[in-house]
Amino acid sequence: MLEHLEDFLLYIQVNNYSPETVYNYERDLKTFENFLEDEAQISSFDEITKKTIERYKAYLVSRDRKTASGQNPEKKLTAGSINRTLSGLRGYLKYLIKMDYKTPLAPEGIELLRKEKKHPRVGEFKEIVRLIECPSQFEKDKRIAMRNRALLEVLFSTGMRISELVSLKGNQIDGTGRIFIKGKGRKERFVYLTPRAEKHLKNYSAVRGKSDSPYLFIPYRGKNVHSQEKRISPNYLEEKVKKYRERLRLNVPINVHGIRHAFATYLAENGASPVAIQILLGHESLDTTTRYVHASDRYAAKIHHKHHPLQD
Repeated sequence: MLEHLEDFLLYIQVNNYSPETVYNYERDLKTFENFLEDEAQISSFDEITKKTIERYKAYLVSRDRKTASGQNPEKKLTAGSINRTLSGLRGYLKYLIKMDYKTPLAPEGIELLRKEKKHPRVGEFKEIVRLIECPSQFEKDKRIAMRNRALLEVLFSTGMRISELVSLKGNQIDGTGRIFIKGKGRKERFVYLTPRAEKHLKNYSAVRGKSDSPYLFIPYRGKNVHSQEKRISPNYLEEKVKKYRERLRLNVPINVHGIRHAFATYLAENGASPVAIQILLGHESLDTTTRYVHASDRYAAKIHHKHHPLQD
């Protein structure tokens, strides 16, 4: 149904898009293609209109939605996830225009959803510390306890994305604790281990065991245990952090991304430059970083007390 789809996926692949990005494009466009095939009012690609896109948006939030593989989804899509899907469709249409192929509508004709603006909440520093230390308390298997503790220590030390963390290899770390990252959009940067995080990483490395996997953090259970490319999955880490948070009875819903968020917020509260934080996080835009560094009420209060002209 989607014309030149394979050519588009090849185009973004050869233009140095990450494998994860290519996978997301393919999955999202396959979902749209499945939707079109089930649409009684659409018999060809040329018949797609703005009304088709509006029906597709309704489909994405409905109970009838299917995954790209035709399965019933476990979770409802957020506005952010729907917008990512629509952005992928925009990218596909832009490619068709670039290659002088006929398109049924302009990319700008696909309007994204308006997202509710929420006031970001960041866990108290002592809550973050309790969370990253708790694997030592809750995990019975020594290797898993030390591995998960090292994972969370490295995450809060560096502010890495979860995809960067689970893909971390030993040869990315130099003797000074500096880590070379090739992140989102193939952008390169350095992040840094604190002495504390470096200590816990060395502790885990001592009990990690021999493995053919090049990744630092490897699983000890499940189907990937004997794979040469075995590594911890993002879903595993997300689920573990959720369980740790529940066992600690933390009020603020801290997740893996929330720890990265806290990394940026607490650097800002201690006087770090937003530009430096932008570099460490790997953000292309300073506007994105600003949402992190102004996230806590405590930071706003501190600025107010420091700079308001009438204090007495």
